[in-house]
Amino acid sequence: MPSHRYRPAHQRVTVPDFDRSWPTARITEAPLWVPVDLRDGNQALAEPMDPARKRRMFDLLVAMGFKEIEVGYPSASQADFDFVRDLAEPGAVPGDVTIVVFTPAIPELIERTFASIEGVERAVVHLYTATAPVWREVVLGRDRDGVHRLVMDGAAHVARLAGDRPGVRFQFSPEVFNQTEPEYALRVCDDVTALWDASPDRPVVLNLPATVEIATPNLYADQIEFMHRHLARRDAVILSVHPHNDRGTGVACAELALLAGAQRVEGCLFGNGERTGNVDLVTLALNLHTQGVDPRLDLSDIDEIRRTVEHCNRLPVPDRHPYAGALVHTAFSGTHQDAIRKGMAHHAARAADLGVPAAEAPWDVPYLPIDPADLGRSYEAVIRVNSQSGKGGIAYLLQTEHGLDLPRRLQIEFAKAVQRETDGSGAEMTAKELGDLFRTEYLDRADTGPVQLTGWRTAHTGPERHDFTGTLRIDGREGEYSGSGNGPLSALTAALGAAGIRVDVLDYVEHATGPGQGAAAVAYVECRVNGVTRWGAGQDTSVLTASIRAVLSAVNR
Repeated sequence: MPSHRYRPAHQRVTVPDFDRSWPTARITEAPLWVPVDLRDGNQALAEPMDPARKRRMFDLLVAMGFKEIEVGYPSASQADFDFVRDLAEPGAVPGDVTIVVFTPAIPELIERTFASIEGVERAVVHLYTATAPVWREVVLGRDRDGVHRLVMDGAAHVARLAGDRPGVRFQFSPEVFNQTEPEYALRVCDDVTALWDASPDRPVVLNLPATVEIATPNLYADQIEFMHRHLARRDAVILSVHPHNDRGTGVACAELALLAGAQRVEGCLFGNGERTGNVDLVTLALNLHTQGVDPRLDLSDIDEIRRTVEHCNRLPVPDRHPYAGALVHTAFSGTHQDAIRKGMAHHAARAADLGVPAAEAPWDVPYLPIDPADLGRSYEAVIRVNSQSGKGGIAYLLQTEHGLDLPRRLQIEFAKAVQRETDGSGAEMTAKELGDLFRTEYLDRADTGPVQLTGWRTAHTGPERHDFTGTLRIDGREGEYSGSGNGPLSALTAALGAAGIRVDVLDYVEHATGPGQGAAAVAYVECRVNGVTRWGAGQDTSVLTASIRAVLSAVNR
């Protein structure tokens, strides 16, 4: 690879030495989240959103609890301008929500932007200009002073057009901040906040974008903390960040920036945006949630959020996307499944000990950093079975989906049957298919095979004495056989012995498949049949019948 063509970040941007504090800081509260799906994310779509999709996305963002929403680039297209005008209609925007509109530092485009928000009660006008050296030289054709004049002229025009209008606040982004000389970015930002007369009761948003990621996240944190420490009107500034994901570290950049003093984060749901995307606000918010910090967003129906975003963007959310992907709470590996099954059982027991519902108990389950139920996900898909799966995952699905609580040794035996099936097909086995296989392999074997019981009766004939009489069809030959024992099953095995089939019951387990008197009973027996050990299972509304069927299942197996 021709790596010599590229300069490392430390040769492109140097942060002055200072005593940084972000490495030991902690995030204890959520920042102000600002989704830019309707502007930045929309610009990244091959097919930009139509008005209906824009409105659906806006309504989703409001429902999730966002209080500041960037809604468009009104001077860039008629569609964006018209959408902002629609939001100017009375009642279109909730009273606690502020919209943000975006404009470059060009007079006629600033004027177009202000025209779009005429009649809007609360708006932030977001002014931007690229300040990094390559952009100054190649895109703008200006030196540092020339770009400074461009920014100040634009900021002055914004202030003139806003006048004394209530409800209008200002935001400035030195675009490509992360590649701009820190002292130059500081000078430009301080001059803008002075021109706009930023004050604590009317703060200015200074948004510092990592427009194109070029460095490890710690460098971005240093840049943010440098600004946080040195801004002239820090108490009159809302320090904002806008990370991208070119290096795949957008989330890390945002989190470290919050440690470094940022108070506001711009991004998109599920990370849509130019190139590799804007920072993912869903991941950031749920990362806080898993640390015990309230993200102040409603993510309790993650699947509906994902469906809406996929509809509006016409882009899929990958199956492995953090938290929201279809497979992120799913385990196929046998060791993972066993740990999750045990962890879920431990969680339920802990909740019972605490006297609280499972949904309110402290969460600490192996391989599941978040309770899927917090996101509106069921536990149905947590464990799925394929050729990599083990007995623990299989047992979990049989118990949760079919009410079958298999003894451990039976789990081991049935897992082999499942692996034969999945190895042969190469496909995943659904919970229904798993139940069907168990029925075929065990429950139905009482009726299929060389030994069939066509009729039977049992009686308690004395202390610790039971008699069993049954009509057995063995390899097509039918006869009546009897036996006695200290219980119905021992009497059944004696009758089988009279027919020439030696059966010893080694283990026996029974349980109901659900609550209430109408629930079926299931019995599991481990038998040595003519010297060969096999498990059998039977199910019936009668415990006795289920037990007899379980013995016949083992015999036929």
